[in-house]
Amino acid sequence: MKNNNNSVKIDGIDKKILRYLMEDARKPILEIARNIGISGAAIHQRLRKLESSGLISGSKFVINPKVLGYSTMAYIGIYLDKAMANPRAVKQLERIPEVLECHYTTGNWSILIKVLCRDNEHLMQVLNKKIQQIEGVSRTETFISLNQQIDRQIQI
Repeated sequence: MKNNNNSVKIDGIDKKILRYLMEDARKPILEIARNIGISGAAIHQRLRKLESSGLISGSKFVINPKVLGYSTMAYIGIYLDKAMANPRAVKQLERIPEVLECHYTTGNWSILIKVLCRDNEHLMQVLNKKIQQIEGVSRTETFISLNQQIDRQIQI
């Protein structure tokens, strides 16, 4: 199932199955099987292969944070004193529940994080009392997302 450059080879049936499940992970397997024209057992077998290859890693529910009162999404570029501080800083960032993503980056910042807060005041508290208190953080640069226009996965 894997080719020489470690990417996974999938055929047209795999792609159809994945498209159905990416649209709605709770779509019944038998419905997908009827639409594609193969047995439910064949779909289960293909899904097990795709999971063992690492291409898919389960399914999850997507929570709408606005319903819980979280309306401020921000991206924060973090400048660190030394590159050696990266692992320690990431360990501290993991302890902050508002931090949703953390990426090592090229360019000016050492780390780029995505945070979700209730409002701008909550964001200011997270910045001042949590993120900027981490040892090694010299400064931050914050970008508030006004509205997410695209939210998708890679096309299959």
